[in-house]
Amino acid sequence: MTNEHSRSKYISLILILGTLTALGPFSIDMYLPGFPAIGKDLGVDPSRVALSLSSFFIGISAGQLLYGPLLDRFGRKKPLYIGLFLYVISSIGCIYASSLNGLIALRFIQAIGSCAAAVASVAMVRDLFPVNENAKVFALLMLVVGTSPMIAPTVGSYVTSAFSWHAVFLILGIMGAMILLATIFWLPESYKPDTSMSLKPRPIINNFLQVVSEPQFYTYCFAGAISFSGLFAYVSASPQVFMDIFKLSDKAYGWVFAFLSIGLIGSSQVNSLMLKRFKSEQIVPVALTAQTLTGAVFVLCAWNNWLSLAGTITLLFIFLCCLGFINPNTAALSLAPFTKNAGSASSLMGAVQMGIGSLASTVVSLYNTHTATPMAITMCGSSLLALLILVICGRNIKTAGTAGASAPAMAH
Repeated sequence: MTNEHSRSKYISLILILGTLTALGPFSIDMYLPGFPAIGKDLGVDPSRVALSLSSFFIGISAGQLLYGPLLDRFGRKKPLYIGLFLYVISSIGCIYASSLNGLIALRFIQAIGSCAAAVASVAMVRDLFPVNENAKVFALLMLVVGTSPMIAPTVGSYVTSAFSWHAVFLILGIMGAMILLATIFWLPESYKPDTSMSLKPRPIINNFLQVVSEPQFYTYCFAGAISFSGLFAYVSASPQVFMDIFKLSDKAYGWVFAFLSIGLIGSSQVNSLMLKRFKSEQIVPVALTAQTLTGAVFVLCAWNNWLSLAGTITLLFIFLCCLGFINPNTAALSLAPFTKNAGSASSLMGAVQMGIGSLASTVVSLYNTHTATPMAITMCGSSLLALLILVICGRNIKTAGTAGASAPAMAH
C-alpha cells in the first residue's frame, strides 16, 4: 500500500511539474494559427501581430533573471502563485484586447507569469527528487516541452476555426487557473526560504558578471543563443509564410508546424546517440556549418522566388534538425565550467537566448515584404554570426569542458 501511495504521489508530482513546463510552449504556439484573424480584428497586417510574440519572448527573458533570486529568497510556491495569477489575469485580458499595442503589453505580462512556472519546475525537480532520478525526471519534462509545439498549433487551429482566436486565450487562462489550483493543493513546498539571499542589484549583477567573464560560457552561450534565434524568426514568420504566401488553411498550417517540430525533437534524440561516439565540441561546429549552408540556400531560393511549398518545408526541416544538434551541446558546454554559480549561469543563458530570440522575432515582424526573404535572411544571418563567434571566441577557451559525454537531449 505504501509503494502504491508513493507511486501515486510520484505520478502526481510529474503531472503537475509537466503542466508547469508546458505552459510556456503552449502560450507561444497555440495562438499562431490565429494571426490572420487577430490582424483582421485589430486592423493591422498579420505580420505585425508577431510583435506580440516578440514581447512574449522579451517577458520570458526578463523573467529568467527575475525569478531565480525570488525562488531562493521566498521559497518556491509564493513566487509561483504570483506568476500563475499574473498569467491567468493577463490571459483574460488578451481576450478583450482591442488594439495591437494592448495585446503586446498583455502578452509581455503573460510571459512574466508563465516564466515563473518554467523556472520553478526546474528548481523543484532538484528539490523533490533524489539526485540519481533527476535526469529521468528532466527527460520526461523535456518530452513534454518537445511535444508541445506539435500539439499546441494544431489544437489552436481547430479552436480558431470552430470559435475564434479569443477562445485560444480563454483556454490558456483556464489552463493557468487549473495549474494554480493544482499547485496550491497538491504541490508541496520544496525549499525553505533563504533569508540570507540578497535581492539587492549589486551582488546579483556581480554574480552574473563572474559567469559571463568565463570564455567557455560566453563562447557557447552566445553561439548557441544566436543560432537558436533562427527558430524564433521561423516561429514569428511562419504564419504569414504558410497562410498568406502559400494560402494554407489554419488547420493545414497547424499540421505543417507539427511536422517541422519533429525535425527539432528527432535530431535532439539522435544527438544523444551521437554523443556516445563524439564530443559536444566536435558536433557543434559541424552542425553550425550545415545550418549556415542551409540558410544560404534558403536565402538564394527566397530572393529569386524559387521556393515552392515543398521546398520551403524541406529547408526549414533541415535547419531545425541542425538546431537539434546545436542547442543541447552548446547548453551543456556553457554550463560545464560551473559548480557554485550553476543556477546563475543557467538563468543567464536562458535570458540571453530569449533576449536574442525576441530581437530576431522583432526584425522579421518589422521587415515584411510578403515573401519568405526576411525569414530566410534572419535565419541565415543568425547561423553565420553564431559560427563566427564560435571560431573567434573559441580561441579563448583554455581547456575544453567535459560536458560532451553528457549533453542533455534538450528540445525547444
